Amino acid sequence: MVASTHYLGSAAGMAILERGGNAFDAAAAAGFVLQVVEPHLNGPGGDMSLLFAQAGRLVQVLCGQGPAPAAATVDAYCGLGLAEIPGSGLTAAAIPGSTLAWLMLLRDHGTIDVATVLDAAIGYAERGFPVLASIENSVISVAELFGTEWTSSAAQYLLGGRAPRAGERLANPALAATYRRLVEAAAGKAREAGIDAAIRAWREGFVADAIDAFCRMPAMDSTGDRHPGFVTGADLAAWLPRYEEPATVRFGDYTVAKTGPWGQGPVLLQQLSMLDGVDLEPDSAEFVHIVVEGAKLALADRNAFYGDSAEVPLATLLSAGYAAARRALIGQAASRELRAGSPDGRTPVFPSYAAAATYGSASSVRAHHPDDAARDAVCDPTQGEPTVPEARPAAAEALPEALHDALPDARGRTRGDTCHIDVVDRWGNMVSATPSGGWLQSSPLIPALGFPLGTRLQMMTLEPGLPTTLRPGRRPRTTLSPTMVSVGGDAVLACGTPGGDQQDQWQVPFLLRHLRERRNLQEAIDAPTFHTTHVPSSFAPHDAHPGQLVIEDRFDEAVLAELRSRGHEVVLSGPWSLGRLSAVSRDLDTGVLRAGANPRGMQGYAVGR
Repeated sequence: MVASTHYLGSAAGMAILERGGNAFDAAAAAGFVLQVVEPHLNGPGGDMSLLFAQAGRLVQVLCGQGPAPAAATVDAYCGLGLAEIPGSGLTAAAIPGSTLAWLMLLRDHGTIDVATVLDAAIGYAERGFPVLASIENSVISVAELFGTEWTSSAAQYLLGGRAPRAGERLANPALAATYRRLVEAAAGKAREAGIDAAIRAWREGFVADAIDAFCRMPAMDSTGDRHPGFVTGADLAAWLPRYEEPATVRFGDYTVAKTGPWGQGPVLLQQLSMLDGVDLEPDSAEFVHIVVEGAKLALADRNAFYGDSAEVPLATLLSAGYAAARRALIGQAASRELRAGSPDGRTPVFPSYAAAATYGSASSVRAHHPDDAARDAVCDPTQGEPTVPEARPAAAEALPEALHDALPDARGRTRGDTCHIDVVDRWGNMVSATPSGGWLQSSPLIPALGFPLGTRLQMMTLEPGLPTTLRPGRRPRTTLSPTMVSVGGDAVLACGTPGGDQQDQWQVPFLLRHLRERRNLQEAIDAPTFHTTHVPSSFAPHDAHPGQLVIEDRFDEAVLAELRSRGHEVVLSGPWSLGRLSAVSRDLDTGVLRAGANPRGMQGYAVGR
């Protein structure tokens, strides 16, 4: 079974399974296709979080989130006159990790060679693929920037001076050539040696050389000025993705696995721990209220304590006692406070942007306040992750009409986000991966390679003493958050969704509906969903909307009325608008495999036999 956010990715993965490949081969093939066909949501220069389980073995993490380059110090940014890391451009680039992670997964756990895995991606890059409406909208939103500043991006995405229209065929010859050079590096060698050669070509060869040269040339970013990047060829040569143990909690009879607190994955574990044993009527106002209030508490802990630049008290954060104490804070009314806990007696400390939101008083919370804490709210389509927006910018009507559909609106409709892939094979191997970053609208395209770099460093801060304070060699706290569920040490479910800060919020209702209510995968995915924008966003400019609840309008009006009466600021979203969940599962008793994909956006696809 393969389920992903794009039908061509799912089809490519299934083709590999049909020819005898395993889940790791199939996931890599699907992942490379998604780099081509969803360039507004991920790319070879981006990053990835991945969970996998070999049949009969425990879940592991493969971290494809690259760290900050060696030269990316707080002093270096201040030396450029920057008070914060830009939300777009070259200075926000971490070391790219997703492509290396796919190649490592293939080498260490796959069965087929680089040429076979890259065949479909090369075909779509060379001969073209049908453009999604969201790609058209993304290019429209940055067309002026492309035409005046990011001219290498314009050469690829402005066809005759205009954005490619939905349904048109779009090719990327430069990206196809990059993939072909990786295949050529592997040619004539044994499978694993060939993959190692492709990895060297990326880390120490033509890819590293092109990235190094491009980052030395200043490029326009979200500050309105031109700055160079910090990534060098030496950075690429010095780093590789790594295998790690997952963070886990027990939820009923299940063990749920996520990444460590260098990502936001443990947020879902904290939410489930608070909900374990709590009896909730499905899809009721109480269901929505309790889940959302738990999310506020878990996300507040994330913002106060998670990060690769700190010693995170994870054992305490995931303990039953801590969960019980946090659960006791959930009342009948919607909270307007940013309420992090005090694990091991620690005082939560938030970055200054948390102070910009108007929260209720909480004596245990303090925030950094640098001299330049004031910020201007701007409509900048290059910033942040292309995810579900909270509200339409006030200045939207002053923009060209063609741009309106690419902008946020008051109904919170999904305009894009990132990508996700789930695979399970006949032997019981399972993969859940969330590749992202390197979006076409976030950084200029490297003409020699056919792709841009990512902007994940925007999730770090230049303020001292925080878990996300910028430090060379440390990973930004990514929002990429795949999930894997096991029973008795055997993986039985892989799932995930695009959506930045909302990823774990959308997965919790899905898991409750599937694991507790026993709805099948597709029913649990299709059920109306919701999220809160209460906690400051991980992405520049780190907006927060205290008390806001974004919810699909398929919920009964009586439910919505009760939520409003409890103090939630309800923002209605379209009936099929929030999340792009996909999932695969394996029944240990019968061996039956299942899959489900999201109908929202009409491009996700589940396939199998």
